[in-house]
Amino acid sequence: MTVDVLIPVYKPDRRFSRLLGMLEKQTVKPRRIIVMNTEKTCWNEGGYQNVRGLEVHHLTKEEFDHGATRNLAAWYSEADLMIFMTDDAVPQDEYLIERLMEAFTRTGADGEAVAVAYARQLPAKKCRVIEQYTRAFNYPEQGQIKTKKDLPRLGIKTYFASNVCCAYRKDIFNKLDGFTGSTIFNEDMIYAAAAIQAGYAVAYVPEAKVIHSHNLSCVQQFRRNFDLAVSQTDHPEVFAGIASEGEGVRLVKRTAQQLVKRGYVWLLPSLVIGSGCKYLGYKLGRRYQKLPRTLVLWCSMSPMYWEKKWRRRP
Repeated sequence: MTVDVLIPVYKPDRRFSRLLGMLEKQTVKPRRIIVMNTEKTCWNEGGYQNVRGLEVHHLTKEEFDHGATRNLAAWYSEADLMIFMTDDAVPQDEYLIERLMEAFTRTGADGEAVAVAYARQLPAKKCRVIEQYTRAFNYPEQGQIKTKKDLPRLGIKTYFASNVCCAYRKDIFNKLDGFTGSTIFNEDMIYAAAAIQAGYAVAYVPEAKVIHSHNLSCVQQFRRNFDLAVSQTDHPEVFAGIASEGEGVRLVKRTAQQLVKRGYVWLLPSLVIGSGCKYLGYKLGRRYQKLPRTLVLWCSMSPMYWEKKWRRRP
């Protein structure tokens, strides 16, 4: 199998440099590192000249889209396996690509071929305690291969995958027409759902690890969940009839238990406030079509998405 790593980039920082450095150390090295950089003025032309296989394509903020930009990167790739990453996800060790590749030798319970394999995300050193538990909840130590049969048991988690670090078989990707062409968020889960519905499997590979976490404010959590809910509302073919609020409630309960157990009782108010912001953002996002445009713009992380959407559909 040949492997390319594909990375949308915006204002790269030291984490991106560490990411490139760790890709150089992999036991299985990528043939090419295809970067889709937003705004050429934000790119350091002389900073990455010695990175083997680096290929940079520039676009503007107006041109960027979570699905379409990654589809364009995939079009540039001729590898058997494409690993999409974000520019702030750093491989924990030199086995990331090797472990992700191994997932594609496995099958689902009924022989379903693996179309998608995503890595475990570990918290950074300065990650807040509550976010550490969120990472542990969403990315546990146990791996699994998910298929259509898991929907009654796992619900929306069946479709969970993350382009923070996620590998795709190129032949299946082409067959399924890639990511949805225009989306505010969640292009990875929408694709994973299409793959599962088409009879393929999605693998979670905890042995493949990246360092990736955020210390989001309440407003940022609100806006992130607003955009998440918008993506679900715009894709009823995937999310209709599958409730996701239950997973959020489970996360809050599990986190509260861990905070009490480990002596972080004083963090419970922060958990309640942060969870409330997430829930409010989600509920408003599910009803975004009934909100005034000025409120939608305030609620969203992605004002450029809305400007393009409204130009297409006044």
